Amino acid sequence: MKKTLFPVPYYQNLFTKVRVNAPVFPGVPLERERDTAERAGGIHAHVLARFGNAQIGPIYLGFLGVASLIFFVIGFTSIGWNMLVQVNYSPIEFVKQLFWLSVDPPSAKYGLQLPPLNEGGWWLFAGFFITVSILLWWARVYRRARALGLGTHVAWAFAAAIWLFLVLGLFRPVLMGSWSEAVPFGIFSHLDWTTAFSLRYGNLFYNPFHMLSIVFLYGSVLLFAMHAGTILAVSRYGGDREIEQIYDRGTASERAALFWRWTMGFNASMESVHRWAWWFAVLTCITGGIGILLTGTVVDNWYLWAVKHGVAPAYPEIWGPIIDPAVAK
Repeated sequence: MKKTLFPVPYYQNLFTKVRVNAPVFPGVPLERERDTAERAGGIHAHVLARFGNAQIGPIYLGFLGVASLIFFVIGFTSIGWNMLVQVNYSPIEFVKQLFWLSVDPPSAKYGLQLPPLNEGGWWLFAGFFITVSILLWWARVYRRARALGLGTHVAWAFAAAIWLFLVLGLFRPVLMGSWSEAVPFGIFSHLDWTTAFSLRYGNLFYNPFHMLSIVFLYGSVLLFAMHAGTILAVSRYGGDREIEQIYDRGTASERAALFWRWTMGFNASMESVHRWAWWFAVLTCITGGIGILLTGTVVDNWYLWAVKHGVAPAYPEIWGPIIDPAVAK
């Protein structure tokens, strides 16, 4: 066989090459028979087999899952119906203007009071039901992990995202004394809120916790991409069977370790790379939430804060000193 400098195409396993056709696996039996019996469904989809496992289901919802879905449907549909009212119940206009439609929080004059439905009350109504839905889903994730004898890493990663969600829509508005500080429900309105928020408080890029959040965001993307590339590169040696490679290191782990020591001088193990990636992803939300929570409550202008603490240079005083808008008359 003629040797070539580059590997032959069938070794470039961007798609799953092995597709097993077997009966639907209902899952391992659990101590509580009801947990096993309440699993519903289970089919095979050929197209999914090209990317991963072909089996869809069975799905276990239980009380928490059903309750979470009910609360989410109420909250989500209330947003949708409000947007539909804004276009006079026209499905065509709803689709055309979807990116611009929005359900906004109450105005500042209401503070933390309950406003009329058409003046921000629907935002509170939808936000309450969606928040309860998310918290119920978190409890479901936690309990499913414990029932299966797993660690609760997924639940706590989800909790980090919930922390950021609650900071934006609950914790910070309460500390600021007004629901108007919260994020609206909408696509472009959400982006506009982000821009206005940054401008109002002196450029959020000078917020050190925002800086950390971006570092962890880009860092987690890089870590996941590096890890995915490494495992795909050594999967021909069984590297995709990572559990075995963790406790019985084989040629895949040795080659991956050698590659990274050659290129970077340091190698994360088959196990530790997942801890690195988990922490980077989780800290993206945690640090981002801290940065948002401090904005307006502790720091009113992040640029002036950065100048004061030597993080950013002061602009030349061509037109006189820069005055903090918060203290200007």
